Amino acid sequence: MRAIQFSRTGGPDVLELVEVDPPSPAPGQVLIRHEAIGINFIDTYHRSGLYPVKLPTTLGGEAAGVVEAVGEGVTRFKAGDRVAYAGGFGGYAEANVMAADRVVRVPDGVDARTAAAALLKGMTVEAFIRRCYPVQAGQTVLVHAAAGGVGQIMVQWLKAIGAEVIATVGSEAKAARARDLGADHVILYREQDVAAEVRRITGGKGVPVAYDSVGKDTYEATLGSLSRRGWFVSFGNASGPAPAVEPLRLLRGGSLVFTRPTLFDFVATTEELDASAAALFDMIASGKVKVEIGQTFPLADAAKAHEALESRATVGASLLIP
Repeated sequence: MRAIQFSRTGGPDVLELVEVDPPSPAPGQVLIRHEAIGINFIDTYHRSGLYPVKLPTTLGGEAAGVVEAVGEGVTRFKAGDRVAYAGGFGGYAEANVMAADRVVRVPDGVDARTAAAALLKGMTVEAFIRRCYPVQAGQTVLVHAAAGGVGQIMVQWLKAIGAEVIATVGSEAKAARARDLGADHVILYREQDVAAEVRRITGGKGVPVAYDSVGKDTYEATLGSLSRRGWFVSFGNASGPAPAVEPLRLLRGGSLVFTRPTLFDFVATTEELDASAAALFDMIASGKVKVEIGQTFPLADAAKAHEALESRATVGASLLIP
């Protein structure tokens, strides 16, 4: 089968299309034939070496498809089941094996492309706005990169629970998209003083929580946008890693809380995984969250996909199609 591998870290050019033997499911595993593969910013961190991995490796921790075979002892799925997964490696390939207890069933009414585009991003949103910092109706929330894959789902979900959303984006086109998704206020973070705008919008109070996947470029703006006892939820490094946190800075800002969560601590058990995925698929089925697949690339063009992602030229979710 075809797969994308890299044997050294670096830019998108290190990604290579190779032929490898199809995997076989070990006990407790399922073999999934991919129909769509999710592309996520964390893939670029692995490829660049920011998040070290053992080399050579096949990138990709999100895909959807059909179970082709099950290993010994697997009763959770059978051949022919429609499934998806978020986590691990080996996704940038025509097929992959996964532990059955880390795979979720895709319900009728949700197609494979939507599942692959939404699962990792959508469960991230669910975990961060419902369990990391449980947002309440009527609260005002700051969401950076609101036109991106995670941002689009987050804006819609926050509006569905009755929050007021201040969105930041990098261009007028993305501002229009954020408004279409329901954002109440939109800030062009490259042109405007984000913290000053947030203070203006909130009557000087700031926001109780900010979700920041941009990193270095928005770090100061996010700190300056928080209300007393506000939460800084940092979950990405799109512009580079955020600087080290100075504890006294949090004190001076008003007893602020800084957290760097990862989804996988919120879906550590099969029960948590199933519950998070079910909540996401319910939001999609209800129409409250619509998943935009902004661009698709053939599997062989994984390098081009990474170039587009890192240049911030993408809107919504991106997929590789085997």
